[in-house]
Amino acid sequence: MFSPLYLKKAGVLFRLSSWACVCFLCYGLCFASTQSEKPNILMILVDDLGYGDLSSYGAKDLKSPNIDRLMTDGIRFNNFYANCPVCSPTRAALLTGRYPDRVGVPGVIRTHPEDSWGFLSRRAVLIPEVLKQVGYVSALIGKWHLGLTSPNTPMDRGFEEFHGFLGDMMDDYFHHRRFGNNYMRRNRNVIDPQGHATDLFSQWSVDYIKDQSEKASPFFLYLAYNAPHTPIQPPEKWLEIVKSRESGIDEKRAKLVALIEHLDDGIGKVIQSLHNTDQYRNTVIVFTSDNGGQLNAGARNGALRGGKQMMYEGGLKVPFCAVWKNHIQPGSVSDRRALTMDLYPTFCEIAGASKTVDIEGKSILKTLLGQSQPEEARDLYFVRREGNMRYGGKTTEALRRGDWKILQNSPFEPLEMYNLKTDPLEQNDLVRKNTGKYQEMATALRKQIQIGGAIPWQKP
Repeated sequence: MFSPLYLKKAGVLFRLSSWACVCFLCYGLCFASTQSEKPNILMILVDDLGYGDLSSYGAKDLKSPNIDRLMTDGIRFNNFYANCPVCSPTRAALLTGRYPDRVGVPGVIRTHPEDSWGFLSRRAVLIPEVLKQVGYVSALIGKWHLGLTSPNTPMDRGFEEFHGFLGDMMDDYFHHRRFGNNYMRRNRNVIDPQGHATDLFSQWSVDYIKDQSEKASPFFLYLAYNAPHTPIQPPEKWLEIVKSRESGIDEKRAKLVALIEHLDDGIGKVIQSLHNTDQYRNTVIVFTSDNGGQLNAGARNGALRGGKQMMYEGGLKVPFCAVWKNHIQPGSVSDRRALTMDLYPTFCEIAGASKTVDIEGKSILKTLLGQSQPEEARDLYFVRREGNMRYGGKTTEALRRGDWKILQNSPFEPLEMYNLKTDPLEQNDLVRKNTGKYQEMATALRKQIQIGGAIPWQKP
């Protein structure tokens, strides 16, 4: 028979009977088994990070050691695409596994109704709702940007915990207001925390990870930073570090580099908390950006053409990596094409959850694990609806079929077409040179537009 077991809690020593020992040990084995079967999932989404604005993606004036370490500790994708060149639609795609116009979010959701271009469909099934069915608890820390009021707040859409910002952007990283409105929340309660938003989101994530280490349920933590979105407002000490290190760097670029390096430092603290709580080995970590970098804010998208708001590669192609110790080969690289919406079915497969059938996303788990996974013969469709005099409430679109891409950056300009295999920087418009392919691509694009057009995107 088992010997008595002594446990110490809150400074008090407890003696367990032999039978209690048996029960305790059995529980421990079951707990360990459950934990090993269901890994935690940490989804890190940053805001407006350009394809060329990490040292691991070629930046020479920027140091991002923590994100770079994630790149080398797991698999890096060279052809990962955001579902849209602006914020809200990509976030909708991530959480629903669908093209954003299929769930009522073709454009950016904003404070003022006359300048808001989406309303998240009540029929959409978000990833925390699916993961809950297989024992996960879900939290969102950081930027939501899919609705400011019920029924479209994180707590209404499946998250058990929310600690962050409801709105599109902060007018100031230290005061956390948008048009004078305080959108900071702790679950459903208005809060007014002090400090830089990046520091707050990082610390809240560290606290959450520590708290979850003492619980049995696996967690899905969606950590969505505002940085490096405008305003480009790094803490002063980080700006001084960049200026002293990078001789001759201009002020605009220095501020953005400092904001990204500060962000990298926060991500490092979050990852370290997984190590400190012995959860790193059983946590899937995914890192990416919601769209390309904003050129007039000093961002760089490598050699790619364009940036945020544009359907060129610089607006859509983003950094991506995934880490899962003992499952994903460190230092691996993939050229597979994938989109933000593909993460939804990937997370479902990792967690053993049944994904909803009406999604366009495709799991990339086999690719992550280094297994053979031929690319599906599918069109990749991108849409953005926007207001103001430049767009007039109309849409711009892009569609990629194989190596061919058709796009429009303004609803008042003609479509352009490129072959990305021979022209990856989109310099040679082939609309007039290959009219047959143009007709094929334009027809395929119209079909996608018709499908999305059947979905309401305004608040009922």
